[in-house]
Amino acid sequence: MFPELNNLLNITPDRAEQGKLTLLCDAKTDGSFLVHHFLSFYLKANCKVCFVALIQSFSHYNIVGQKLGVSLTSARERGQLVFLEGLKSSVDVFFQANEEPHPLQFLREAKPGNLQPLFEFVREALKPEENGEAAWRCPVLLVDDLSLLLSLGVGAVAVLDFVHYCRATVCWELKGNMVVLVHDSGDAEDEENDILLNGLSHQSHLILRTEGLATGFCRDVHGQLRILWRRPSQPTAPRDRSLTYQYKIQDKSVSFFAKGMSPAVL
Repeated sequence: MFPELNNLLNITPDRAEQGKLTLLCDAKTDGSFLVHHFLSFYLKANCKVCFVALIQSFSHYNIVGQKLGVSLTSARERGQLVFLEGLKSSVDVFFQANEEPHPLQFLREAKPGNLQPLFEFVREALKPEENGEAAWRCPVLLVDDLSLLLSLGVGAVAVLDFVHYCRATVCWELKGNMVVLVHDSGDAEDEENDILLNGLSHQSHLILRTEGLATGFCRDVHGQLRILWRRPSQPTAPRDRSLTYQYKIQDKSVSFFAKGMSPAVL
């Protein structure tokens, strides 16, 4: 995890909030470093994590995780991490005969849209221990990334339904957290992506939006991060609060600074 980002968000592994939905969004840049941050953050917080990884392989996340001080292999072996590797599982859907529905069963459908098997996978992965003993602090669902479901033919409404049922189970019933990544294509004609992004924005308690620089590539500033704290369940609460920082990604950390205050500029 990145300590500087924890400071900006005012969170620590021993003081992680519960019942929250965090939306990660990237526009004209790669916001995957936020996924790696929250994955390592919740593992270090001793939370039970279900990671639906649709973009990269397990080895990719494990290599980055080791740089951030966590071993996904060890976490999976001790039962703390349940990892759905989309790249590998998609092959199983087509070439292996499964008696039970596969989490990615929708890939075999003529009109993809039934995400119930995927939801059942999440619910089974995060259900409490039968003996009643809580080995982990709280359950966490991490999805990287929901936009891929749209590319595979699933409609935005079906994806939002999936998120709704996951929130009802993970955030409300189990008092856990959800973190999902969505790409902002910036294409005004991409209505499905707009529906998904707007729907998730209204449900989220925290939105982290990474954006590329308007001036293009810069060696010392890689983009800017907009942080928006929301209160979707409290319409009478004070107005939402937001902050904007610029950042530079390094090998094992990310540096954040106010706009125009990069050390290279000063």
